[in-house]
Amino acid sequence: MKNTLRLAALMAISATTLACLMAPARAGELPSEVTAKVEKAKKHLTELAADPAVLAAVRESNGRDTGGMNNGKWIELSDNDPAVKTALTSKVSLQIAKWEQADDTVNKIVLRDQKGNLVGASTRPLIFNNANRAVFSNAIKGQPWSASEIKPDTSTQIPSVHVAAPVLDGGKTIGVLHAGVTAK
Repeated sequence: MKNTLRLAALMAISATTLACLMAPARAGELPSEVTAKVEKAKKHLTELAADPAVLAAVRESNGRDTGGMNNGKWIELSDNDPAVKTALTSKVSLQIAKWEQADDTVNKIVLRDQKGNLVGASTRPLIFNNANRAVFSNAIKGQPWSASEIKPDTSTQIPSVHVAAPVLDGGKTIGVLHAGVTAK
């Protein structure tokens, strides 16, 4: 009887050990190759956030009214709507799209003003204002930020890790530049 209990306990321990070894990384832990891409992207976004065109576009956006645009209205607009076309073909959006196309580790780049409103993007984001999302609310505090998990991006549906960098103007945070880092 003792040997049977020992054998059963040993088998349970072995099964638990095997399950732990075969399980994916715990929540909050990214695979090392993804972590390297995320850190590189944070550094690159910080550099891009200092671009004069980015600063000018965010300053301009911070000084104007959104004209009543909100997430509900944004979602209802077609891709051919003038508001959508204007947002995605602005000078800063065209520059952002070039940056995104030149970097095979990211699948979108979005620029937000100090309130979280869309300023420019490489692709149409799902929402107009993301002030309540971690990708914005953390970076607007003045430091680069990254998520700790891989999720399908809401706009591209590509498994991604979100990263963000503050747009700084004389040391003051005036907006956020964020991207989806492809986690393939």
